[in-house]
Amino acid sequence: MNNAIKIAAGLGLAGLLAAAPAWAQDAAALQAPATAPVAATVDKGDTAWMMTSTVLVLLMILPGLALFYGGLVRGKNMLATMTQIGAAAALAMLIWVMWGYTLAFGPDVSSGFLSQFVGSLDKAFLAGVTPASQAATFTAGVEIPEYVFVSFQMTFAAITVALVLGSVVERITFSAVMVFAAVWLTIVYFPIAHMVWASSGLFFKLGALDFAGGTVVHVNAGVAALVAALILGPRLGYPREPMPPHSLTLTGVGTGLLWVGWFGFNAGSALEANGSAGLAMINTFVATAAGGLAWMVVERVRGHKGSALGFCSGIVAGLVAVTPAAGNSGPFGAIVLGIVASIVCFFAVSVVKPKLGYDDSLDAFGIHGVGGMVGAIGTAVVYAPSLGGPGAADYEMGAKLLVQLGAVGTTIVWSGIGTAVAMFVAKAVTGLRPSREAEYEGLDLSDHGERAYN
Repeated sequence: MNNAIKIAAGLGLAGLLAAAPAWAQDAAALQAPATAPVAATVDKGDTAWMMTSTVLVLLMILPGLALFYGGLVRGKNMLATMTQIGAAAALAMLIWVMWGYTLAFGPDVSSGFLSQFVGSLDKAFLAGVTPASQAATFTAGVEIPEYVFVSFQMTFAAITVALVLGSVVERITFSAVMVFAAVWLTIVYFPIAHMVWASSGLFFKLGALDFAGGTVVHVNAGVAALVAALILGPRLGYPREPMPPHSLTLTGVGTGLLWVGWFGFNAGSALEANGSAGLAMINTFVATAAGGLAWMVVERVRGHKGSALGFCSGIVAGLVAVTPAAGNSGPFGAIVLGIVASIVCFFAVSVVKPKLGYDDSLDAFGIHGVGGMVGAIGTAVVYAPSLGGPGAADYEMGAKLLVQLGAVGTTIVWSGIGTAVAMFVAKAVTGLRPSREAEYEGLDLSDHGERAYN
């Protein structure tokens, strides 16, 4: 492995290695003596899959998330919402190659304690990264070009900060979004990504299971969304005035694009085109399907019609919940996880939010935050081999639950405090909210001088 690379290991590395079939181990033993080092090679098939996965995650952001969120807002804020998502993601990409990659996955800092929380600046501006440099996968001797790994992880940072905006759309200025994104990525996302995915990270060393971003992406973004919404305050007229989605058709299109792109998100996190990626793929199918249908069933049980919006919401809840478990659960464990997350998210959105009165505009916390917590904690359960998971025969569920709870709790605290700092910095620099007149008029005109529809 290239010593300059402290690569993210995703979820369940030890379990996946332990679960390798005996014939594969025997075949490897026949190919070389036990004492011979394994020469690192770039596999073209794995590289092609990772390049495809990277583009699929980009599809999740533009146009997927932009259309999903855009359809849910009022028509006067459609363009502003899509522009905020696209511009925040673009800014994240630039920050990633300047200092984000090295803080998340760069070489260790000199302090052993500090190296658990952040990487060094040795790879700032991608210093030392070339077309010839390589990043390790989860198989000894199999690597991918480092530029591909940099790009793949870059899309995760981009979509995470974009997800946060779902709670504050329609009442935050474009300039405030850009300042917030820069600060939040630096002090919240990069350290949490390092803690969970870098080989020297605190929770990676403890064995936390996060295959594709349950804590790093969804709990992180969901908690940030809640804190940002509380600091910003509700939209003018909320909850007295009706604020229905202006186009559930666009939201449905965005939902489909999110689901398609999520295969890159989840199956790509195997870092190889192998059985682990295949497991993540089927789990992304079935958990999502279960989540979408479960939401509609709960609506019927509660005396309402099964809605298109509910189906879309359940799909996202299923996707969120299976993200940390994608390669760490059997298909039927994933189905149960999708159903449970969908039900819990339904009540978080339809019961808890109205009672507490906070204005999470598009339920970023109710689905991503709550669903992420259910998925991250539930992964410790479905990982058990007795439930069809890939865990070892001596797997201890109780111990793993404590690790998962620690990772979730740390993410909640870190994200909550860091988000408050980022919001107050944005407020000091930009003022944060538009004027009352601008908010009533709509951010399409006030921020961009354009209309979505003429």
